[in-house]
Amino acid sequence: MKPTQLEQFVAVVDNGLHVPRAAEALGMPMAALSSTIEKLEAEVGHPLFTRSKSGWSLTAPGTLLLAEARQRIADAPAPVAKPAVPAGGKAKASKGKGRAPVVKGQPRPFKKRQGR
Repeated sequence: MKPTQLEQFVAVVDNGLHVPRAAEALGMPMAALSSTIEKLEAEVGHPLFTRSKSGWSLTAPGTLLLAEARQRIADAPAPVAKPAVPAGGKAKASKGKGRAPVVKGQPRPFKKRQGR
């Protein structure tokens, strides 16, 4: 189980077992969150939620996983900040000549012959 999967599972539970609200809180599409939950259920081997028209509820394996997930998230080391990567050259807009823009520090693009 990946830590991000566990964080997404806990987010669903913390948002009142409401997947659209949890997806919005995580800033991700609802379909991606649903597929993550399905993968987690496949990995555990048991359904984590009981799905019905009135809403979702946690199953017994889901309750056990929730306690373990909260513990793993608390014990996980803080994420390492990525080093800043210097930006590339600036692209200059062409003056309507139909060529690719010139990028500073790069060789000039090959000029193609215009077909007749």
